[in-house]
Amino acid sequence: MTSTANFLERLDTLRRLMAEADHILVGAGSGLSTAAGLDYAGEAFQQEFRPWIERYGITDLYTSSFYPFATEEERWAYWAKHIWFCRYRPGATPLYRQLHEKLMPYSTKLFIITTNVDAQFALAGFDPKRIFAAQGDYAFFQPASGSPKTLMDNREWVTLALKEIDNCRIPSKLIPFMPDGQPASTNLRVDGTFVEDYHWHRMSKRYGDFVRNAAQGRLLLLEFGVGFNTPGIIRLPFEQMASQFPDATLVRLNRDNPEPALPDLQRYISFTEEITSVLASL
Repeated sequence: MTSTANFLERLDTLRRLMAEADHILVGAGSGLSTAAGLDYAGEAFQQEFRPWIERYGITDLYTSSFYPFATEEERWAYWAKHIWFCRYRPGATPLYRQLHEKLMPYSTKLFIITTNVDAQFALAGFDPKRIFAAQGDYAFFQPASGSPKTLMDNREWVTLALKEIDNCRIPSKLIPFMPDGQPASTNLRVDGTFVEDYHWHRMSKRYGDFVRNAAQGRLLLLEFGVGFNTPGIIRLPFEQMASQFPDATLVRLNRDNPEPALPDLQRYISFTEEITSVLASL
């Protein structure tokens, strides 16, 4: 069954797969958070980042993450605003809460892998012990050098820095450093310095264990909004599992890129309808 089947038929099939599955593996990319209203270039961005838009000409929160600010005071003023906007401002969005409600009956057979760094799954009430955030979390700083493999919570710093932003700068005294005196950076995977700390490795192992335990059972691979930015983390492995495991089915919710890369994938269903519509109808 593919996206060409009737919408209601696909919904019925998804309900059955959820109920009958021994294991449900959720994979989530940026499309899910975008559907939830966390838009990196929308109206809220235009409003909150107007001083940066006017001064630096930034157009969205993705490309602006790589902007070559002239000073550390400017760079960290931007990041204080960015982290607050994406991590601390929204709280749990209604869409993630709705997803939690739909999946709660299956919570004991569920695991989540996500490339999103906004912690929406945890904020919505999913068990943190069942969430592997492979690409990091806005809530933490790490050593800019990548060593040692330790993280530092940044919420207190963000709150303080926001109050001190003036003309798109923060005071020099607020430039963040790690407890050992090293310069800090955000714990987001952008290069080889990304810190995979003890918690990251523990959750990576739990993810691997879940996949191994699910390999011979009835496995539902439920994929939300995963594109081609980092396809090797969720998109392609999910297709491989659906192809190689004896009783695994991939259900892909993706408006723009539903087609699998693997040819002749048999146990596969796609929804190109809006994620909000699918969850509301489920």
